[in-house]
Amino acid sequence: MRPNKGFSSATNHYNKLKVKGMKFDEAIGIDVSKKTLDACIHSLQIFTTVPNTKRGYIKLFSWVTKSKGCSLANSLFCFEHTGMYSYALASFMSEKHMSYIIVPGLEIKRSLGIQRGKNDQIDARKIAQYAYRRREEVKLFQLPRASINKIRQLLSLREKLVKQRAGYEASLKDQSDFIKSSENKLLFSIPRKLIKELNLQIESIEKEIDLVLEENPEIKNNYRLITSITGVGRQTALQLIVVTNNFLSFDDPRKLASYAGVAPFPYTSGTSIKGKTKVNSMANMRLKSLLSACAVSAIRYDPEMKIYYKRRSEIGKHKMNIINAVRNKLLSRVFAVVKRESPYVPLCRHAA
Repeated sequence: MRPNKGFSSATNHYNKLKVKGMKFDEAIGIDVSKKTLDACIHSLQIFTTVPNTKRGYIKLFSWVTKSKGCSLANSLFCFEHTGMYSYALASFMSEKHMSYIIVPGLEIKRSLGIQRGKNDQIDARKIAQYAYRRREEVKLFQLPRASINKIRQLLSLREKLVKQRAGYEASLKDQSDFIKSSENKLLFSIPRKLIKELNLQIESIEKEIDLVLEENPEIKNNYRLITSITGVGRQTALQLIVVTNNFLSFDDPRKLASYAGVAPFPYTSGTSIKGKTKVNSMANMRLKSLLSACAVSAIRYDPEMKIYYKRRSEIGKHKMNIINAVRNKLLSRVFAVVKRESPYVPLCRHAA
């Protein structure tokens, strides 16, 4: 089988960085908000605030170059992923070929531990500290293609509409338990019309996503491979493609499991005996929720997972521990099919 282009191109990109031996003498942490950017130069412990606009970006980089011992060439910029608020900054920095990383906020918190204080300057300093510690082992961020970003935006809008629809459906159900529709027709007819309209809008989003897939064969192929796995549906497959940048940002299921908050880690305290494994509470909750639904579906419809669940239950394993193990198994299958470029084939199908 040919190696997957997503994995190979990502590997080549990171290998090039290592071969060149990129070194950063300085780290600049940026706290991104809707209207402003608060920045901190780690070594100098100096701060600035600029508008979150193109003019603000130019002002920020001018401030860096004028600071003692700093240059854009030897500086690593770091900021948290804040959706549309950070996307414009990332686009500008990519255009100018600057070195930067975008890190989930939970990763910074996990790395630095609990720290007192909370304001924009303190946050910028924490981000700068995180980047400085990792400046020699960092993997620079690759801005997602426009198609990936479009799917991300469409999924976000779809999720909002689905929540609105669920709210109207719940309201109708509650009303029907206590009020007769004949007593107040508008109370029932308006929510029904809104639900109908939301269904049409959600359907239009799905069609637009399908168009994006058709226009991007590599993304469509990975979508096809992921959905070949029993239990993994459309929304999870799309979310995985978006989160991994079509498998350019993650090359290991364990790393993605950690990001999604489903990777168990050993819990120890001082010299005490090793305790039970736990999963981190700081996670991409949307992806974690989708993987949980996939695990339940796989246990129900995949004979192999059904047997696994039964065996683990019989030896006294907790239900949620088993479900978490299934979530990790599914992620391993996802990476396997993408890497091999071959749909998943259930082992039970070939059992003697």
